[in-house]
Amino acid sequence: MKIAFIGLGNMGAPMARNLIKAGHALNLFDLNQAVLKELAELGGSISGSPRDAATGAELVITMLPAAAHVRSVWLGEDGVLAGIGQGVPAVDCSTIDPQTIRDVAAAAAKQGVAVADAPVSGGTGGAQAGTLTFMVGASADLFATLQPVLAQMGRNIVRCGDVGTGQIAKICNNLLLGISMVGVSEAMALGDALGIDTQVLAGIINSSTGRCWSSDTYNPWPGVIETAPSSRGYTGGFGADLMLKDLGLATEAARQAHQPVILGAVAQQLYQSMSQRGEGGKDFSAIINSYRKPK
Repeated sequence: MKIAFIGLGNMGAPMARNLIKAGHALNLFDLNQAVLKELAELGGSISGSPRDAATGAELVITMLPAAAHVRSVWLGEDGVLAGIGQGVPAVDCSTIDPQTIRDVAAAAAKQGVAVADAPVSGGTGGAQAGTLTFMVGASADLFATLQPVLAQMGRNIVRCGDVGTGQIAKICNNLLLGISMVGVSEAMALGDALGIDTQVLAGIINSSTGRCWSSDTYNPWPGVIETAPSSRGYTGGFGADLMLKDLGLATEAARQAHQPVILGAVAQQLYQSMSQRGEGGKDFSAIINSYRKPK
């Protein structure tokens, strides 16, 4: 299949690489010339704009940093909608607010183009391994069209409802993730301050009612989980600034819905403080350093 893939960052590049490995012909666009060259060497074709990438494509996929980029790439003068053919399916895999993707989908529908949202979970490791979870907002027919291609980049492909519901699922999940990481950080730091061995404490938590992914798989205390970013100086993984962005999306969506997210707002402030200290590039589990006493 001829696929336009636009947005080749830390997530998009390995996703595109997996599609090339699966035998698809990719039209590629990104501002990063180095990654374009790398993927071109694997068989991809470099395009000069989103419009050029979408022209002649049988499917369009975008993976972009924020809502402003999505609007520009899709709706701009040289955007996707300026080049895409009528009836060509399309999906945006960015993590943005639900209203933006609904606006893009509405504009595309006027041209006879159906757009889905399919934000992902699984991080850069999942993108490289092709084990991502896709939370898809699409009609049943569009989902059936997209599912086989998404399955070449991910393991769990879930239809959440119509367009926009994928974003809702993603921001609710990451709202909970941010809160749970703060909770585990508080508990681990308290246990250390009170004198219990942190390995013992983690073992108790992970076999008791406090067990959660933030503790048993991604524990923020160094050395507890050898594969977690906390055991390699909080490098790699999911950056704190990205978590801050997602918490901002969640709290803004909650404001619009007049729905309280009290713990989410607290977590957002904690990650904002972390970012202002210049630690936004560290993995989000480094939030535990806000609680640890200097030694």
